[in-house]
Amino acid sequence: MEVRIGVQSAPRELAVETNATAEDVERELADSLATGGLFTLAVEKGGKVLVPSDKIAYLEFIGAESRPMGFGN
Repeated sequence: MEVRIGVQSAPRELAVETNATAEDVERELADSLATGGLFTLAVEKGGKVLVPSDKIAYLEFIGAESRPMGFGN
């Protein structure tokens, strides 16, 4: 799944591919907002993205879309 993170005062959003579910990402965001800490998101190919939770403007979830295969669609 792709997650797009809008950051306040940043002209571009962050696009991250992750294996986490939307519910896991929402839970992590809620926890980081409650504690005033860092929002942490594991990247699909290893590593992490860390964003100060108070600077997040929005999150957008883009599900994995299956591409049509074959000639007759």
